[in-house]
Amino acid sequence: MPRQTPDSIIDAIQSRVEKNALRSMQVRSGVVDFSSNDYLGFAGSKEIYESAHRKLEAKGLVQNGSTGSRLLSGNSDFYVEVEQQLADFHGEESALLFNSGYAANVGLIGSVPQRHDCILYDEYIHASIREGILGSNATAYKFRHNDFDHLEKRLRSLAPKTRNFYVITESVFSMDGDSPDLEALVKVCSADNVFIIIDEAHATGVIGTQGQGLVQSLGIGDAVFARIHTFGKGMGCHGAVVLGNRLLQNYLINFSRSFIYTTALPPHAVATIASSYEELQNTDQIALLASRVQHFKAEIEKLGLQSQFIDSESSIHCCVIPGNEQVRKISSSLLEAGFDVRPILSPTVPAGKERLRFCLHSYNTEEEIARVLIRLADLIGK
Repeated sequence: MPRQTPDSIIDAIQSRVEKNALRSMQVRSGVVDFSSNDYLGFAGSKEIYESAHRKLEAKGLVQNGSTGSRLLSGNSDFYVEVEQQLADFHGEESALLFNSGYAANVGLIGSVPQRHDCILYDEYIHASIREGILGSNATAYKFRHNDFDHLEKRLRSLAPKTRNFYVITESVFSMDGDSPDLEALVKVCSADNVFIIIDEAHATGVIGTQGQGLVQSLGIGDAVFARIHTFGKGMGCHGAVVLGNRLLQNYLINFSRSFIYTTALPPHAVATIASSYEELQNTDQIALLASRVQHFKAEIEKLGLQSQFIDSESSIHCCVIPGNEQVRKISSSLLEAGFDVRPILSPTVPAGKERLRFCLHSYNTEEEIARVLIRLADLIGK
C-alpha cells in the first residue's frame, strides 16, 4: 500500500505552484556571487580555517562534537573564554552563545517578555523574531516600518495596562537593506519600563570600523537591553550571540528553551567564531566592502535605475520587480549571463513588492558590478 500524504500538504504545495511561488533548493557554481551573505569572504578564508584548527589543538579539544547541552556535558572553559572575547569586543557585560540566529531570537524573545508585558515590533521584522513572539506569553503589536511616531503612539496608548514594553527592530533589514534611526528610537524608548532589543544580523562584521555593528558604532549600547549578533553572514561561520548584562545571561541559561534543550555548538564552530572575530581586527575587507557599496550606488545612478531600487547604504540592495513570474524570469536571465542574483518572492515579501536582492561582497569587482547592472538595465528596458 503506498504511503499516504495529508491533503493539507498536497493543497499547500499546489497553492504555491499555482502562484509560481514554490521554493526549491539549488546549487549554483561558476557564476558571480551576488546572493550569499558572505559579505567579507570569511566563509572561504584559509587563514580563519587554519587559525581555528590551531586553537582546538592548543586547547586539547580535537573532537567532532560537544557531546551535550551546555548545562550537561557540552560546556568547557573554551566556550566561556570565547563568550568573554565577544563581550569585550562588543563592549558589553556578558555574551551567551546560541546555535544560530534563529535559536537566539526564539530563545530570547520567547522567554523574556511575560504576561502583562507588551512586545512592539517593526512590521518588517525577521521570521525568527516572529517565532519568538508566538512563543511568548506577552501581547504583541507591530508598528509601521521605521516609523517611530507610530511606535510612540502605541507606547502611549498601551501604557496604562502594560508592565514592561519590549521594542524590537533590526539594524539592517534583510529584505530592504535599510536601517532605522536608532538614536531616535532610543529617545522614544526612554521610559524605565521600555526595553530595546536589536537584531544586528546583517550589520555584524559590516558596519563600524571593525564590524562591531550599528548599535556600537552609534555609541548607544547602554540604552539597548539586548543585541543579537549572528555569525552566518558577515562572519562567515555559524552560531549567534545574545549580548546584555549578567542578569540577562543568567536568566537565559535558566529559562531559554532553545539554549537549554539543545546540544551545544561543536568546539570547531566556537573556534571558528573566535578566529573570525580576530580577523575582523586585522582585515581591509570592511573598508573594501564599503567602497563596493558606493560603486554599486554610483552605477545605479549612472544607469537611471534609482527608481527601481530601495534606498540602502548597506550591503543589501533590492530592485523591485512586481510579480513572481517576472522577477524569476529576470533572475534566470541574469544567471544565464553568469550572475547569481536571487529573486525574493511573495509571500516572503508582500505581493507587488517582489524583488531581486543584490548582496554585495568585498570580493565583487567594480567590473562585475558594472556588468550585472548594465545587463539588468537591458532586461527591464532602461
